[in-house]
Amino acid sequence: MNTVGFVIIGRNEGARLTLAIDSVLRQVSRAVYVDSGSADGSVSVAEGRGLAVVELDPARPFTAARARNAGFAWLTANHPDLEFIHFIDGDCELVPGWLERALAAIRSDDRLAAVCGRRRERYPGASPYNRLCDREWNTPTGLRDTCGGDALFRIAPFRSAGGFREDLIAGEEPDLCHRIRRQDWQILRVDAEMTIHDAAMTRFSQWWQRNRRSGYATAEAFALRGQGDARLRREVTSNVLWALPPMWLLWPLLWSRIFMRSGALAASFLTLGKLPHCQGQMQYWWSRYRSRITRCESRLIEYK
Repeated sequence: MNTVGFVIIGRNEGARLTLAIDSVLRQVSRAVYVDSGSADGSVSVAEGRGLAVVELDPARPFTAARARNAGFAWLTANHPDLEFIHFIDGDCELVPGWLERALAAIRSDDRLAAVCGRRRERYPGASPYNRLCDREWNTPTGLRDTCGGDALFRIAPFRSAGGFREDLIAGEEPDLCHRIRRQDWQILRVDAEMTIHDAAMTRFSQWWQRNRRSGYATAEAFALRGQGDARLRREVTSNVLWALPPMWLLWPLLWSRIFMRSGALAASFLTLGKLPHCQGQMQYWWSRYRSRITRCESRLIEYK
């Protein structure tokens, strides 16, 4: 296991961080925790377990992408012999046996840049929002376009692609994987348990905010690379069309008739989720429009 290092990122994760750190240190010794301005003693928890800690400068906006890049930089500087980096969020627990499975998969094919597995929700029955997260994590196996925040990466393609875009507030994994695949590397989702995630999502406002951020990230991804990506174009259009009142009022009722009790709740929330997605998209386009206006005004002042 000396060829792989772990980057654990977090901010105010509480007891979940302890689970994440312990699950990693049971399998590897080369790991680093990157903290994004925690105020709950997370840094002390990590240091108390003998883990190296990188604290991000609060002068710059915190993002998961920035934290992962900082962890990657620290590990590769202090352990230059590493071949692989595994990222894991501080609200996740590494499943025993996953690392061996992931390493076997990525070593079996020199074209693979990243390998991911099944992320499960710790308490799917605690709320409908947790249950939806658990369904979302259940992605198809085989070669995929992207992976999630928990994944094993080969260092060479990660570095050659430039790592994560640190200014992205969400959607940094699809962006990185897009650049990796353009270099003729591949991403594999294997049929194996990888991590246990604790969303702790019990309020409607949390669910709304999560979907709004996702919509913002979708619009940003479309602006960056969407002109040649039919999937992104369809998703952006779908978010807008499904957010129209006739659609989101009607379709949950129709879907509940089709799926009956087992699928009615999920269908309703998946449809309703287009509303915060659309809100996030509109916020991105509005902020982009405002920045253009500001730049034009600045140029006008300079000209005068």
